[in-house]
Amino acid sequence: MPATDHNGTRIAWRDTGCGETVALIHASASSSGQWRSLTAMLAGDSRVVAPDLYGYGETGAWSGAGPFGLAHEAALVEAALPAGAVHIVGHSYGGAVALRLALQQPERVRNLVLIEPVAFHLLGEQAPHEESRRLLRELRKVASQIAKATANGNYRGAMARFVDYWNGTGAWKRLDPMLQADLARQVPKIALDFWAAMTEPTAPSDYRRIKAPTLVLRGSASPAPARRIAEIVARELPRSSLQTIEGAGHMLPLTHPDVVNRAIVEHLSGCSASRRPAAA
Repeated sequence: MPATDHNGTRIAWRDTGCGETVALIHASASSSGQWRSLTAMLAGDSRVVAPDLYGYGETGAWSGAGPFGLAHEAALVEAALPAGAVHIVGHSYGGAVALRLALQQPERVRNLVLIEPVAFHLLGEQAPHEESRRLLRELRKVASQIAKATANGNYRGAMARFVDYWNGTGAWKRLDPMLQADLARQVPKIALDFWAAMTEPTAPSDYRRIKAPTLVLRGSASPAPARRIAEIVARELPRSSLQTIEGAGHMLPLTHPDVVNRAIVEHLSGCSASRRPAAA
């Protein structure tokens, strides 16, 4: 994997194919490896750049130089990208990073695909609906439980709460013990990811500056906060559409890769229904 020094931290990324650049930004507790099947579909016609975010894959941990935020992850992704226009695909935490990057560099973004971006700040106190504020309280409770378990060294308990929240009760117990051990080691970064998504200062209306055609994907069986955030994002971005994958949960790129990858490829090639108004 290519790698470079970025503000004192080694960052790494996968770089495959040639053509227009497509950036793939992975979820929390994952890495660029999550995109293998999509990369295989895209690399024949595109240059696919998939970075490992801070603390994941082959990229080093956050340096601790000040409070952490989505802007730092967006700068990491930008450091891995070649010059020029780019298509961006982001899932979960990677979707929140993709939003931040598109906001910082709107002129560079040709197309945007956001798969349940966990832009938790969009459920903030300024949200007009009580339901959004209730969902934010739900997320804060989960984040608090993970942070408390992390602080007292119960990394397995913290990761079990994380995995079960996003994948359903019992998902953690079904994982191979070796995978459980690998995931538990990532807990400190999970806490940072929650912090970054919760404290992002961008107002919902600011995202209207992103003019790129955008496809927002969500699963019908995902946690309610993720489904609600997808609605808000699709409403605020002026050239967006919202598509729900029936029967899918939050990890839909991994559990439903055929339908998700097909929707992404169609959108990036301009063949999707991305010009339709977003669902409310």
